[in-house]
Amino acid sequence: MNKAELVAAIAGESELSKAKAEHALNAALDTIKKAVTKGDNVQLIGFGTFSSGKRAARVGRNPKTGEAIKIAASKTVKFSAGKAFKDSVNKRKK
Repeated sequence: MNKAELVAAIAGESELSKAKAEHALNAALDTIKKAVTKGDNVQLIGFGTFSSGKRAARVGRNPKTGEAIKIAASKTVKFSAGKAFKDSVNKRKK
């Protein structure tokens, strides 16, 4: 599912126009991005938690030459699925 399909599904479920559904989706995503960028966690009960994490500096290898290269430390985004979400996914596999 891509963003346009998600917007169409939200519009259908919520009886909003596609433009309003897209605006609501963009506002939600922007709010999540801003909160995680500040270092806050965004916890959606039954869905999951968005948070930031740290990735340590490390030594890697250039696959073409085999030369060792330094990879700088960086921040990353984590998502941990909530119990209800995990249960929903696992029930469909059975």
